[in-house]
Amino acid sequence: MSCVRVCARYKPKFGQGRGEGLTLDQFQGLYQGDLFYKCFGLDNPMMYAAHKAAGGMTSVYRQIGIGCEKLFRQILRDRLGLSAADVLWSYDTPTPGGKNRKLTLDGRVPVDRIADSAARERFHEWMRQSADALGVDPRIFASLTGAVFEVRQGYKSKDSKRQNADIANASTAYIKSYLPCAVILSNQIDGDVLLRYRAEKWVVITGLIGRNDPMISTYDFMRDVIGYDLAGFFERNAGTLRIEVDKVLRALLAPDGT
Repeated sequence: MSCVRVCARYKPKFGQGRGEGLTLDQFQGLYQGDLFYKCFGLDNPMMYAAHKAAGGMTSVYRQIGIGCEKLFRQILRDRLGLSAADVLWSYDTPTPGGKNRKLTLDGRVPVDRIADSAARERFHEWMRQSADALGVDPRIFASLTGAVFEVRQGYKSKDSKRQNADIANASTAYIKSYLPCAVILSNQIDGDVLLRYRAEKWVVITGLIGRNDPMISTYDFMRDVIGYDLAGFFERNAGTLRIEVDKVLRALLAPDGT
């Protein structure tokens, strides 16, 4: 929840550079000094609150996702006996300027690093069945040494730039001998995006409950393959999570941030 709490301090920038954002007073000073905006009454504190809520809402979703990435990696470490280095994966890609840019996915499981033989076999079998469902060439699957994961709270956007980046990640994962898997914690994913990712050989598991199918359900995968009841974790802690998010939303919706 420490990731989510930072959202309460969000302030919109209104195009004013890379600073920490404007306070209500600074916003009103900026807009009251602009003849056009002032004539329309856009210096109204409610306009500031609307900007703050809009940007803060995006930040809440993003920060929940970041918190869940950390949780996911910790579960992989605890349940599969992996090290902090084992669960991290990144690669360098060239940029138009001739330099390299480091890209990172949210988790990794190298099969040969799983300490328990039963857990190792269980994870490898999940990889095999998932690859079969996607139509991955058996020769390619035979070269895979593990899986890499992109963890998201949801995927409502149809942002083509993001999709293309994810598809490039999948291609690189296969080149580097990993099966790519998108772990969506909610059911909120656009149907067209889901179909496209699976067509591009991404394993995609989503927040389905009660399906008993770790090939399509995040929570079945976590329970049956990784060995941790993540749905139970969220249910046990729902009271705390809701209180924390309520505090953040109240701060975002108040013009003065209180």
